[in-house]
Amino acid sequence: MEDRVILLSVPGLRESDLERMPALQRLTERGDRTTLVPSFPAVTWPVQANMLTGVLPHQHGVIANGFYWRDRHEVEMWTAGNDKIESPQIWDILHRHSPQLTSAVWFPMLSKGCGADYVCMPAPVHNPDGSESLWCYTKPKELYGELRDLHGHFPLQHFWGPLANIESTRWIAQSAVFAAQRFRPRFFYLYLPHLDYAAQRDGPDSPAAQKALEELDTVIGELVRSLHAIFDPAHTLWLVASEYAIVPVNHVVYPNRRLREAGLLSVREDNDQTELLDFEQSRAWALVDHQFSHVFVRDHDASTIKQVRDLFAGSEGIDEVLSGKQLERYGLQHPRSGDVVLVSIPSSWQAYYWWLDDARAPAFARTVDIHRKPGYDPVELHFDRATRSIPLDATRVKGSHGAPARAEWQRGVLLSSQRGVFVEQPLADTDVAEIVLRQFGI
Repeated sequence: MEDRVILLSVPGLRESDLERMPALQRLTERGDRTTLVPSFPAVTWPVQANMLTGVLPHQHGVIANGFYWRDRHEVEMWTAGNDKIESPQIWDILHRHSPQLTSAVWFPMLSKGCGADYVCMPAPVHNPDGSESLWCYTKPKELYGELRDLHGHFPLQHFWGPLANIESTRWIAQSAVFAAQRFRPRFFYLYLPHLDYAAQRDGPDSPAAQKALEELDTVIGELVRSLHAIFDPAHTLWLVASEYAIVPVNHVVYPNRRLREAGLLSVREDNDQTELLDFEQSRAWALVDHQFSHVFVRDHDASTIKQVRDLFAGSEGIDEVLSGKQLERYGLQHPRSGDVVLVSIPSSWQAYYWWLDDARAPAFARTVDIHRKPGYDPVELHFDRATRSIPLDATRVKGSHGAPARAEWQRGVLLSSQRGVFVEQPLADTDVAEIVLRQFGI
């Protein structure tokens, strides 16, 4: 058993990347290493929930990076709180075992309002005029003011979008050091997102993605040195878990356009004569998310479900079309799931676009707007200098993830700083919670 466990959650990290990361290699050279297989859907929210609960979406309820609330005909992307996770998380179980087993949670999604003792995550203030003011949700509440005074505001513009870079991850690491010194948590969970950006924008083996490895390694080296000055290294276990691997893509599917052309998706005209997706009137529409999508059918109509299945079965870029009991194959049989789930082949991904003419695209399509778009939009990592806006060319995206990780090159890696922490090979993301809890005798 260890006095402390520090879990670094690093999306996009592959075993082959370690040769460019000497600081990470030094940290884990005497520890265990194994393949970490992300469960489908292999995207941020579900995988983080899998790691924190040890169970799949049919139990914890996190079926994508967003939700569609059928009763309100509303989509919620990237704003949900921790109450949406329906299973106990690591910190909940630690508290049950002993109130002395405190936890700090730094920047994983869905952590707002969680039961951890110390929390920090981005929570910009949305002003009436449409602008945003930089801020973070912290626990205790006054903590963000102290972090801001020490390190400046969290650089939200570098956390996502065309300006995304190492500065956001560096801020996360530096603020975590302050929290470690102040609160000395027994379990510390840090989300370090930097590898997500260049790998999706330019491809996982692009020069930009290789540079990102070196930048992240520098930050990790600084983090390790700082925390080893605070915590006894001999009694601190480091775990490094890759949430998923990003793979090259050269094809994109537009499920909502297909549904519209089939007469199943409805739009309504906005004030500026652009088109908005009409959730209430659509017989079927797709909440897309990297390499899969949930297709929601009005009133769960069986004939429409069959029509959707027939529409996509055998389509270019689509590997599986799931409905009914087939969702049990991936633990997605939850009321929040779509009536049909579309799964991409590894070299393809899915874009949310529903308009057939770019002139009719809503204004927010050309902006970094992660909340109003009913689906994930990696095109936001690009910038069109001619129009000074986000382009509407989904073919620019060169890397994606989310499809079932059947091949080794679709899988991540799990590392530890000490030997004998795990022996099973390979491991699944749902095994991470048990590994952490075991270090505390639970």
